[in-house]
Amino acid sequence: DSDAAPPSAVLTDPMMTPHSTSQEIEKFCLEPAPQGVLIKCRISRDRKGMDRGLYPTYFLHREREDGKKTFLLAGRKRKKSTTSNYLISADPTDLSRGGESFCGKLRSNLLGTQFTIYDSGEGGQKKTGSSEKSRNRLEVAAVVYETNVLGFKGPRKMCVILPGMTEEGSRVVFTPSNDQETLIERYKAKNMEQLIELQNKTPVWNEDTQSYVLNFHGRVTQASVKNFQIVHEDDVDYIVMQFGRVAEDVFTMDYRYPMCALQAFGIALSSFDSKLACE
Repeated sequence: DSDAAPPSAVLTDPMMTPHSTSQEIEKFCLEPAPQGVLIKCRISRDRKGMDRGLYPTYFLHREREDGKKTFLLAGRKRKKSTTSNYLISADPTDLSRGGESFCGKLRSNLLGTQFTIYDSGEGGQKKTGSSEKSRNRLEVAAVVYETNVLGFKGPRKMCVILPGMTEEGSRVVFTPSNDQETLIERYKAKNMEQLIELQNKTPVWNEDTQSYVLNFHGRVTQASVKNFQIVHEDDVDYIVMQFGRVAEDVFTMDYRYPMCALQAFGIALSSFDSKLACE
């Protein structure tokens, strides 16, 4: 398997141990994948309670080499929110805003076509005013879905904007000082200094199956309009992230440098939710 990490990478990877603390997991989820390693994960959707009007909960697990799984993150949509608003936590039993393990959130615009992923922000435990909170938190990624003007035919286009990387391989800290400086507004203004722009790889039309297809190398087994691969236009063969369905409520989510688990999970959650963009 050409995607397998070299043995040395596996040994130095703290997530390969079954007994990681939530602090270690949180740290791992915010750090870019090590270069040369494909981080393989799966997302399971729990629909329990949907009959009571609750939204499904999504659980992200890391697939380990020994076939076992390590829990990384959980996400659930908040009720009573006018826009889509997901809380992301490193504790599967505590998906609250003030929880100890609150890692970040995903928020959409009213149309459900643009999403921003934030980290937990400074003072996450303190009940501070929203203006004070918003100054501190970082934007870690944004996703823009282009509305599918061709009606329902054909794959949707999505664009992912990430903060750039320093020469040391760490993420540029991105805290917009005003509404014009956000990842999405910078992208719209074509002001991409210190930002990375990625997009989904264009699927190829397959005559035999009469559908648009991508090669997931066995990681995705069910055709779905929501399957996607994220690439940089300069190298469309380097898959930065891929997401796809393997069962009714199970999806694989793999990512590579420069992406981290929180970014990839947020992008995956946005794809469950984007309205205009998805059919």
